This record gives sequence, C-alpha cells and structure tokens, in this order.
Amino acid sequence: MFPEFTLRYARLPERFFERFDPVPVSEPRLVAFNRPLAEELGFDLEAFDEHQAAEWFGGNAVPPGAEPLAQAYAGHQFGTFVPRLGDGRAVLLGEVTDRQARLRDIQLKGAGRTPFSRGADGRAPLGPVLREYLVSEAMHGLGIPTTRALAAVTTGERVFRRVPEPGAVLTRVAASHLRVGTFQYYAARGDVEAIRTLADMAIERHYPELLGPELADVDEAGRYLALIEAVQARQAALVAKWMGVGFIHGVMNTDNTTISGETIDYGPCAFMESYDPRTVFSSIDEGERYAYANQPWIVQWNLARLAETLLPLIDPDQERAVELATALIQAYPERYEREWLAVMRSKLGLASEQAEDRELVEGLLEAMHAGRADFTRTFRRLAEALETDAPALLELFERDEPIRAWLPRWRARLAREDVDTAEIATRLRAVNPAYIPRNHKVEEALAAAAEHDDFGPFEALREVLASPFAEQPGREAYAMPAPPSERVFRTFCGT
Repeated sequence: MFPEFTLRYARLPERFFERFDPVPVSEPRLVAFNRPLAEELGFDLEAFDEHQAAEWFGGNAVPPGAEPLAQAYAGHQFGTFVPRLGDGRAVLLGEVTDRQARLRDIQLKGAGRTPFSRGADGRAPLGPVLREYLVSEAMHGLGIPTTRALAAVTTGERVFRRVPEPGAVLTRVAASHLRVGTFQYYAARGDVEAIRTLADMAIERHYPELLGPELADVDEAGRYLALIEAVQARQAALVAKWMGVGFIHGVMNTDNTTISGETIDYGPCAFMESYDPRTVFSSIDEGERYAYANQPWIVQWNLARLAETLLPLIDPDQERAVELATALIQAYPERYEREWLAVMRSKLGLASEQAEDRELVEGLLEAMHAGRADFTRTFRRLAEALETDAPALLELFERDEPIRAWLPRWRARLAREDVDTAEIATRLRAVNPAYIPRNHKVEEALAAAAEHDDFGPFEALREVLASPFAEQPGREAYAMPAPPSERVFRTFCGT
C-alpha cells in the first residue's frame, strides 16, 4: 500500500538523528484517513487494508522500506535557547516522491519515547492529534502552505497531561522537517560541515532555482546568502497569509519555523474572532510574545537566528559575513509589507495598487477593533456592502460609526478599479472564507471524540473546512462565532 521510500535523511551521517523504531501500542484503531492526500502521495488505495493501516500508522509495524529515525534539532523557545531538543515523540519513516514529483516526509507523531524525549513519555493525547488534523487540513483548504495530516490512530492507552486522556498517533506529511532549529543544533556545536550539509540539502530540496544556470557564476557564499533570502521570502509570504485569516500560531519558536516555508506544529493555535491585534490563545505565552500582531516580527527574529548559523559559510571574515547577512534581514520589513498589503488588497477586492491602500486597510481594522467585530465574518460580508450599508455587515459591530465612515472611502477606491460590482463580489467571496476552524467547534469535536468516542462532530467539521469559500446550506452554525458561554480563551499544546 505504501509508496516507495527514498530515505535521503536516513543516509546522512548519524549525528543528524537517532535510529528509533516506534513503540507499539495496545489497540491501534484508524479513526481518520485522508484519502485524497494518500492518492496524491502515491498510495495504492485499491490495496488499502484498514487493519494493516492502523498497525503502520499506530507504530506497531514499520512499513516496507522505511528506516525510522528521530531528528536532532535545537531551538529558541519563547526567546530562550535550548541546545538539544529533537524529535521527542516523533519518528520520521522516510520520504516518498508524490505524483507531482515532490519529495514529502512521512512522520508519526506520538510514537513513543525517543532519545530526545528528555524524560517525557513520547505520546500524544487524542485531542491535540485531532486539533492538528483539523487545523492543518483547514489551512490547506485556505491555500496556506502547511504540513498535512494523513491519518489519526487511537492507541487504546491513556496519556496523562492535565487529566488522563485517550492516546493517539498522528501521521504528518511535510515538504521536509528541516527547521531553523535544525541548523541551530549544529551551530551550537561548531559543526560547520553539518550546517553546510543541511544548507545544501535545503537548496536541493526546496530552492533548486538556486542551482539553476542563471546562478552558475554565483560563488558558494553567494548561494548561502541567496538561501537566507529565499527562506525569508517564503516566511514573509506565509505569515502574511496567517494575518489575512486571523490565525495565531501560538508557539513560533525557532524549532517551529520551517526552511520550506510551511506552517508546522498546531499546538496552542487558534483563529481570532473579535478583531484585536493583541489576541493570544496559548496557555504558555504569558508574556504575549506570540500575539497576533507580533507574528511578522517574530518571523524576522527567527530568520536572524538562521542567518547566524550560516555566517561561517558566507564569509571567513565574520565581520563581513555579519554585514552581508544583516543587510538581508533588515530587508524583511519591506518584503513583509508588500506581502501583507497584497493579501489585504485582495481581501478588499482590489486588484490594482494605489498609495492610499495601506491607510484604507488600517481604517477597516481600526473600525473592526472599535466595534469588536468578528474578523472572518466582516471580510466575508463586504461582498454584500458594495452599494449600500448592508445591515448584515453593520450588525457585526457593537459600534458602527467607524465602519459607516469607512465604507464610502472603500467604495470610492473600488470605483477606480473599473470593474462591475458583480465581479468584485465574486473576487471577495473567493478570498474571504465563510468557514474557519472556529475554536468552540474544534473543542466540541475534540471533546466528543475524547470523552465519548464519537467522531461524528470531527468528521462533520473536517468536511465543512475542506471547502471554506463555498456557501454550505444547512451548515450556517459553523460560520458563527462562539456564544459567550462557549468562548475559548486559552489553548494547550498537549506535549
């Protein structure tokens, strides 16, 4: 059933990982399987056997051709450097080449105690596994680069966190699991050759254009500078997309910042409802380091940590290397600004660029903040307010004076697009989702599964989130913010 593994990471020198077979569980049961993703990866679905799949995805059997391992990495966690983290509960089975000729990692998360577990049990509770499944697939549906969920398996065992919970294993698919923290692990050990190996792998796997003939004359140092710039470009585009849907990651540590530019690690993540740039959901982010408004600048900080690891490859003169890398990192705000404005212009139905667009965007956000308006529904209902002050939009605002003052400015700007309102409405509905993973709906699905072994709410929510831009009659409740009694203010990582 499994496609053929390529094992590129497993062929690196052994200081990059620890060999580790998943720890078997007592009663593996497949509770979710992403058939479209499996088809994309090249699985033979005609030979699909649910019992065998549960054994493989639960960690009781190693798929043919896999060589499981736990990857080494370090990371800044909430600003504090930890020199040895690594896969404490995950195992990389290997890489496969999908039907689009892309190399993809397949990893089990919650597969048991590894050499990097630091005393933890290496297991995952069912709730966080299902949260990652739902939210990562929702992000995919929203068109945001992300790791994907292939399968979820319950283990028949209990996991002890705040309270005893059912255990589970997630099968995660990624362009790779190379992180800023992977580079930091070897930089902390002065292992320049390991950093070079990782950088070359990142270029080959994620940025092959840096090996193209147009860069044939670029020296090696220039290529590593170009790698920093390429990662920066993807990360700036990624966080701009997060900001455009009100997504708050919650744990933007350097070990959760990918070299590929994918979103990774859906621990204490959530989507903002009433717009407030200071919104934080993570129970462990007491200093609001990773608040919604801080996310673009945390990315810049994390990219600076990546650049630090590559300094020995950029120039033997450290002062010169710092100068070159610093110039790149200092260019980030301008790059992010372009990406964010492009996202927000699109959300306002604008295809052209004009100087006052930033002020227009900020005016709407200020009106939303003053009126405590729901972020997602406000943008979605703009399509109904192209010609009149639609009551469906105004009812979202506790104070509607600011939005009433803003609407004529927006319509005047749209008039310069020279496009009829029907086309603009179509544009707006194509980029502003009707459905996001509403926090209370996610919690409802997790509770039903964990407390009652009922996966109906999970499946219903997963199905809604697969088509976030389409109106889905009969499913209007999934588009509604939480009633006061069900509001979610804190989320937990489950580690």
